[in-house]
Amino acid sequence: MSHHQLELGYVRLEVADPAALGGFLTDVVGLAPGPATDAGEATWTDDDAVHRLIVAEGPRDDLAGLGFEAVDAVAFDATVERLADAGFPTTEGDAATVAARRVARLAAVEAPWGSTVEVVLGLARDDEPAPTPLVPGGFLTAGMGMGHAVVGTTAFDEAVRFATEGLGMVRSDRLETEVAPGIALEVHFLHCNARHHTLALARAPFELPQALHHVMVETNERDDVGRAYDRAVAAGLPLPNGLGRHDNDGMFSFYVASPVGFQVEVGHGARRITEPWTDDRLYDRISAWGHHPVAPAG
Repeated sequence: MSHHQLELGYVRLEVADPAALGGFLTDVVGLAPGPATDAGEATWTDDDAVHRLIVAEGPRDDLAGLGFEAVDAVAFDATVERLADAGFPTTEGDAATVAARRVARLAAVEAPWGSTVEVVLGLARDDEPAPTPLVPGGFLTAGMGMGHAVVGTTAFDEAVRFATEGLGMVRSDRLETEVAPGIALEVHFLHCNARHHTLALARAPFELPQALHHVMVETNERDDVGRAYDRAVAAGLPLPNGLGRHDNDGMFSFYVASPVGFQVEVGHGARRITEPWTDDRLYDRISAWGHHPVAPAG
């Protein structure tokens, strides 16, 4: 059985200052600004989908929701049924929500990490990918969705159960390492298509100020990662992780802190999931090399 039933359709954020985030998403990351939703939220995209990031104004300064797009109606129904069977019944989206998300169908449920998950069908698309002049090679999304999201939660075991038993994701591999003396990091990387992970869940030792650690977008061309890195350096933004390569998915990437706090990973060239997946193993380091913090030049 193929596990390709879902893709990351969109990430919803609620931030106090959408304008500050917007400049960052467009001018540093290189995403394409899109039309506002019916609810007046700002949007960005990295391909032909009408939106991939939805930014609402509000005090949360964090993840508001993840939209997982089902590949077809059968996958949509199966996911909704699976969530209910796992003890996470969904609520059918009302007309206003469906319109604001620009989808054909929507079923919503509160995830254990404290934000909404929306299973959607038929996310609106344009004839051509939106122009991304700062990322001339464009982004890798076909059959894999927007990218990935990494969420930290104290409700780790329940969150993993929600993602696997509920959403039907499969663990790609896991990481356990010490990030500081006495502070362990445990992360499960989960796939639902050919992308190594569409969702990763980290066990938070205590309630974090933000559940969303980062969102990742993957460029088609390696040099577009380097160009984005130059823009991040020029913008004087903190780089929690400079250029490096992950051990488990082999992604060449860097992480830049958004003005709101959560990070954006810009990467290229990650390994793909092949069926059947037999490489679920424990890693003890995040990166094969690099990914060291880089302080802004002052």
